[in-house]
Parts: sequence; C-alpha cells; structure tokens
Amino acid sequence: MRVFLLGPTASGKTEAAVAWAQRCGAEILSMDSMLVYRGMDLGTAKPSLEERGGVPHHLMDLVEPHQEYSVSRWVEAAAAAEREVRARGRLPLYVGGTGLYFKAITAGLFEGPSVPPALRAAVEAELADGGRPALRAELSAGDPELHARIHAHDDKRLVRGVETLRATGRALSDWQRQWPAGDKSIGEPAAALVWPRAVAHARIEARFDRMLADGLVDEVRAILGRGGFGRAASMALGYRQVPDPLSRRRRLAAARRPPLALPRRLGRGPPPPLPSSPDPRSVGAPAAGPLQRPAAAPG
Repeated sequence: MRVFLLGPTASGKTEAAVAWAQRCGAEILSMDSMLVYRGMDLGTAKPSLEERGGVPHHLMDLVEPHQEYSVSRWVEAAAAAEREVRARGRLPLYVGGTGLYFKAITAGLFEGPSVPPALRAAVEAELADGGRPALRAELSAGDPELHARIHAHDDKRLVRGVETLRATGRALSDWQRQWPAGDKSIGEPAAALVWPRAVAHARIEARFDRMLADGLVDEVRAILGRGGFGRAASMALGYRQVPDPLSRRRRLAAARRPPLALPRRLGRGPPPPLPSSPDPRSVGAPAAGPLQRPAAAPG
C-alpha cells in the first residue's frame, strides 16, 4: 500500500506528513517537481533536516537547476525509491503538489508528442522577447480548452501548448485525452489539505516574506553563479520574480507583489485534483486542519 498527501503552496503538507509518518512508520517520497533541484531550498520551501523530524525523505536534490528533469525520469526514480522503502518494511508516503507527478504514478505516464528542440527554443525566445500576449492568442485560437485551463502567467504550459500546435497541428488537449485513465479508483488512500481562501493567502504571503528574510536573493545569486536555471527550474514560483541579484535595476520592494500573484492562485479553490477514489479518512494534523478530498476530476 501507498499513501498520498497533496496540497497547494503553503498548505502545511510537510508538517502534517512528518507527524503522520512518525506515527505510522512511513518514509516520505517527494511529489514536487521543484524539490528535485539542488540548491533551490528557500524558494521551494524544501524541508530542512530539523523539519524532517528524523523521517527519511526521498526524491529531493537529484539534479542541478540548469539540468532538465522529465516526468519519466521522476517516475523511474520514484519506483526505485519505493522499492527501497518497502524493502525496509516501511510505508511509502507520497507528499507534494505536482498534479502531473501524481497522475503519472497512479494512472500511467503521458508521453505526448515529441517536439524538435529548435522549435521549442523558438517559442521560448518569443516568450522572452515579450511575446506572451501573441502566444496566448495563438493558443486560444488553436487550443481553447488548454487556454481556458491555464493561468495567464503559466508560461511552462503556454510554451508546451504552442509548441505542440506548431509541431503536430493538433491541440495538446486532444493529445491528453488519449492518456489512459485506467481504473477510476486508484485503490489507495489519498487526501489533500484544504484551507479557506483568506487563510491560504495569508499563509502564502507569510511564507514569501520569510523566504526573502532568510536570503532568497542570495540563493538566486548562488544558483546563477554555478550554471543558472534551466527551462523547467526557471518556472518555479518565486524565483523568476525575484529581482536579478547581479544588477541594481529593480528594487526588491517592487518585486514583492508579482510573486504573490502567482502563488495566490494556488489558494483559489481545491488543491491538486485526485482521480475518483474512495473518500480518504479525515486526518487531523497540528496547525494543518482536516484532510479533505477535493471534488474536482483529474486534469
């Protein structure tokens, strides 16, 4: 058996998961696509050794921020880590907010169409050159379903949607409908932390303030000094909104508001959706409130 705990940014997943793992003899497997990067600690709220409470954590610090790390690589690493956890007679507890990882490990991996690297680079260059409105318009015309589903600043999925249109002539939404869902019930305990919107916003703002106070700008400077951010790592909430620490062109105070606009959307509505499954038990956790099953279907 495996157990899954999901939740949006600043929902208290780490505290709840560590408390549960200590009681139940579990080890934690990270299901967060940004915790795989070494040195991206403050901006991702990567749990410190103290916060881990003696509970072994896996699937963190796997690659450098300038290196790409695919979903398929994570699935392979997760399978290996899970075998090791089971061999020790411990229970695998998957914890995170990356819905794609959750769906890949419970419903199978969506390979998707291949895209020539040169085409992807061209789309990214257009985006970097201020072309987001034009790319959004292109996506709206060719894949209105995906356009309506992604946030206005979700550049990662914007690039993926446009490059798929240009490479295949088909909408990414059409390709995703070919992803076999398998049994509607995952047959394993799964839960998600849910906060009222106002509380979620306050927690997100408090977290970002702590990140800045603890040295987020210095962390960005260190990463830039050893190779910088790759395409995926650069999409991490908070990092790309921090002013360039190697220049004085932007003031830190002026940079505080944009990062909040992105994380705040994670507090609007339910946490990452779960496939239809038996209702998970309501579990109390210190300062985390009840665990509830979100009503949304997987996307």
